[in-house]
Amino acid sequence: MRITRRLVLPHVFLLQGRGWEAAILKVCVLASGSSGNATFVATERTRVLIDAVLSFRELSKRLASIGEDPERLDAVLITHEHSDHVSGLPVLVKKLKKRRAPVYLTHLTAPAIAWNDCLPDLEAFQAGCRFSIGDLDVDSFTIPHDATDPVAFAFRAGGIKLALVTDLGYIPESIRYNLRGTNLLILESNHDLEMLKVGPYPWPGKQRVRGRNGHLSNDVVSDFIRDDLDSSTATLVLGHLSENNNHPELVRLVAGQALAGRSLATRLVIAEARRPTEVFIL
Repeated sequence: MRITRRLVLPHVFLLQGRGWEAAILKVCVLASGSSGNATFVATERTRVLIDAVLSFRELSKRLASIGEDPERLDAVLITHEHSDHVSGLPVLVKKLKKRRAPVYLTHLTAPAIAWNDCLPDLEAFQAGCRFSIGDLDVDSFTIPHDATDPVAFAFRAGGIKLALVTDLGYIPESIRYNLRGTNLLILESNHDLEMLKVGPYPWPGKQRVRGRNGHLSNDVVSDFIRDDLDSSTATLVLGHLSENNNHPELVRLVAGQALAGRSLATRLVIAEARRPTEVFIL
């Protein structure tokens, strides 16, 4: 797979030699970390936001930095109800009322969210089902996490596949299956086990993070890269890093060694909570 860099807009990375005008998918991780998460995915005709932690002002600012506008969103997808994924959702729903952009989430997640006085246009689905939003095909699949009904998503358009998988305690075979054939993978690498052990969390919190319904450690992600990362994955974005129990350069080192051990040409990117990633053009 040939990867080409071109300066089309600041912080833009092109996969498969595609020019901006020939893009099938446009992806930007707007925020990723234990303090908040939001990702933008677009085709030529469809624009969606996955998770909505950012304030409307901050969301507008970060989308504007990549030439986008929240008023053009066609839908919002929610992975689960934890505050680091939905705290900005009620205000966003109100702001998008005129556009009537629906919120996609599971039947069980919907009542677990504090909607306050907003009246969202809900598109509830069963975890594990497939649906379409415009010209974007979406697969949902269950993840092991301590939320009501948590899911991850894989997106397809024009033969290109993107997967977004965070907030999971381990990687079962069902998830490995859903990640096959992925061109761009956004995956959690939440904590370093030693930093977690000596970190500030109380013991129950440490047990939760490292449990089977908690979060992925750097070591688990390294094992996945070494044993199961699909060779079709041109770019691997690691995110949802803990502010207290991890460090971007440590994630880069551990994952980089695993990639080198397989001689993969996969590009490694570390996502952060305080700033967006570059824009990935597929």
